[in-house]
Amino acid sequence: MEQPSDSYSFSYRKKPYHGHFTPQNLVFNANLQDFSQRVGQISNLQSKGKLSAQEAYELIEVLWKQLEGSCYALGILPEDENN
Repeated sequence: MEQPSDSYSFSYRKKPYHGHFTPQNLVFNANLQDFSQRVGQISNLQSKGKLSAQEAYELIEVLWKQLEGSCYALGILPEDENN
């Protein structure tokens, strides 16, 4: 497998997990970092005029629902929590 370029590694660096270790927490942490990175990219596109504010909002809402779904799937949040 080809190694990512230095600029890619710098731009898309993953931070190590320092919390209470469980496999679920580790997976959620990776999902959260991915969410954060994608929201940043969407925000940049909106700031540069490539996306409207409404389009950016809708994309971020989809990402949020995916992140929230991963919480439930991993058993991190109870199904009946309404936050």
